[in-house]
Amino acid sequence: MLYSLLRRALFSLDPEDAHRFTLASLDAAHRLGLLGLLPHATGTPVHTMGIGFPNAVGLAAGLDKDGSHIGALAALGFGFIEIGTVTPRPQPGNSQPRLFRLPQAQALINRMGFNNLGVDNLVRNVEASDFHGVLGINIGKNKDTPNAHAVDDYLACLDKVYPHASYVTVNISSPNTQNLRELQRDEALDALLSAIKLRQSELAQRHGRHVPIALKIAPDLDDAQIAAIAALLMMHRIDAVIATNTTIARDAVAGLPNALETGGLSGAPVRAASTRVVRELARHLQNEVPIIGVGGILSGEDAREKIDAGATLVQLYSGLIYRGPQLVRECVARLA
Repeated sequence: MLYSLLRRALFSLDPEDAHRFTLASLDAAHRLGLLGLLPHATGTPVHTMGIGFPNAVGLAAGLDKDGSHIGALAALGFGFIEIGTVTPRPQPGNSQPRLFRLPQAQALINRMGFNNLGVDNLVRNVEASDFHGVLGINIGKNKDTPNAHAVDDYLACLDKVYPHASYVTVNISSPNTQNLRELQRDEALDALLSAIKLRQSELAQRHGRHVPIALKIAPDLDDAQIAAIAALLMMHRIDAVIATNTTIARDAVAGLPNALETGGLSGAPVRAASTRVVRELARHLQNEVPIIGVGGILSGEDAREKIDAGATLVQLYSGLIYRGPQLVRECVARLA
């Protein structure tokens, strides 16, 4: 009830202003030790990718792009935190406005465009953080890097974040960087994964530890595309797959204010599409590659649906905007 009152005030602000205000408030509360007073559910630990997770509920990438708020976000009860997407060089992202609420559908549309301060800044923030839990770092390519040279951007980021990450996510599925999703196609994906796995092996020897690699894919894939991606995941021995990113489909929000805005749709309307991809992946992967389910989780039952479809872990983002920290506790308890 408290968050429902706060949400009214936050929703009276511009979405990006509300985002910044919320994160600054969380940081202040964390410094004062107030977040430790929040009730947290006791979760069931999960071991996957060679990592021990305190519980199965994580924060999806996108909320903390630069890793500036890791400690405060972790204090909400997450079993793991994923930061990013980060690119080799800083970039401002797309022009504003670029974030839109669709309250009637419990949804968001964003066309942020990988706005971030660059990988070096993110690494400094991680080094300065007092967080010692499971940390995923999500990497992407700069907007002005052509797809023919995209692998160079991913490898540059991987080199720098590898020593600081529990796992690294390769993001090829944002709809907000032009032609990025073309990297999901067979030949492009094969070449990218081959280069990533080779560099992972080199870095494991250099740093003396294996840091798992996850691939984040889109919900707007047909069954044949999902089958092809699953085959490549197994062939290249990718450590995990995250399903899914935001959708470009608008059927579920047709006629609503802001529904025609360009960008990726997240929140409740993407739940079914995301779960379908999780289920199809699970059918093809046969437990060889763990799946992290994300998309449209606004209740503990939604989280359970992803697990029942074949996911090992789940992540939240848009649901937090509509439900607040209570959603973390509810999902952890439902999966315990």
